[in-house]
Amino acid sequence: MHNRVAGRLAAGGIAALAMGIAATPAHAEKIANSYICVFKNDRVAKDDVPGRANAAAKAQGGAVKHIYRNTIRGFSANMSEQAVTAMRRANPSIAYCEQDQVVTLGPIRAEARPGGGGTQPAQTTPWGITRVGGFADGTGKRAWIIDSGIDGSHPDLNVDTARSKDFTGSRSGWKDESGHGTHVAGTVAAKNNSVGVVGVAAGASVVAVRVLDRRGSGSYSGVIAGVEYVASNAGAGDVANMSLGGPVSQALDDAVIAAGAKRARVLAAGNESDTAATHSPARAGGVSKTDRVYAVSASTQTNALASFSNYGLGVEWAEPGVGIPSTYKDGGYASLSGTSMAAPHLAGILLLGAPEIGGTISGDRDSSPDPIGVR
Repeated sequence: MHNRVAGRLAAGGIAALAMGIAATPAHAEKIANSYICVFKNDRVAKDDVPGRANAAAKAQGGAVKHIYRNTIRGFSANMSEQAVTAMRRANPSIAYCEQDQVVTLGPIRAEARPGGGGTQPAQTTPWGITRVGGFADGTGKRAWIIDSGIDGSHPDLNVDTARSKDFTGSRSGWKDESGHGTHVAGTVAAKNNSVGVVGVAAGASVVAVRVLDRRGSGSYSGVIAGVEYVASNAGAGDVANMSLGGPVSQALDDAVIAAGAKRARVLAAGNESDTAATHSPARAGGVSKTDRVYAVSASTQTNALASFSNYGLGVEWAEPGVGIPSTYKDGGYASLSGTSMAAPHLAGILLLGAPEIGGTISGDRDSSPDPIGVR
């Protein structure tokens, strides 16, 4: 077995957070007067986090936005840099604070224009589904899609509306106004129903955890809130797919690693033709000490590393990521490329069981070619 995955597949009850990161800005875009702070675990108990967070922020004129206690123990707050400095000085139980950053999905190459409306096309099996071993019945399985939302009325998806939640404050709630999250959901779990496409774990239910707006933009504080929500509500065997990323964030990495201690997490490598070690949360695959945090690169139909894909330390698997047909917003379908498209293949596999190795990619830019995960 590949030396980077040997010993990692024996864990029972595998669940996954598949993070397929679309292209992101090369520079960090800070959010003014917004900060994420993390308590020291040995100084603040989980149940004490809300009270301690509100007291600390309020004392300096800040307003808490999100509370985190099932991944990192911390909070996000609206306050000035000077107020954060004073708050840390007065609260030695705070391990660190970082300025919030913008998460933005960059351009994703589309090989077909989105459809929707009218007569649905006859079902076809996307090449990526075939490459990873075909589809299987995912009935009774559940995937959490931390992304831009999901088209709740798409005929090819089984959306869990009761558990779906919005963290952007949109008037549309968790509805997908971008199309990206719906595309990811389809690769994981599109139905085997004679129309459109079919996913790896066909017919599994998908939960929309919306952290990105209609432009594919969000904040790290909101993304961590989405990770926190899944960590607090997912059951044994569930999968979560998170198709976003950006510049380095210690808080996001720590949240993902903490969540990985409870359930397996899959992080995509990113689309900057760069080492994954310089991007969050992709780099968490390299620093995690658990056996259930993975990173995924994108492969082509010829089993080569996609030109846009990141690579390197912590990248555990490669999956199809070029010209991937899937579901899209407004009942449509589109063919997209990116590690956002690669990661949900692995998420679907993990819903069904532990992945096997189906060869390795060519053209990898490190010394250890990534194995292609198949079911």
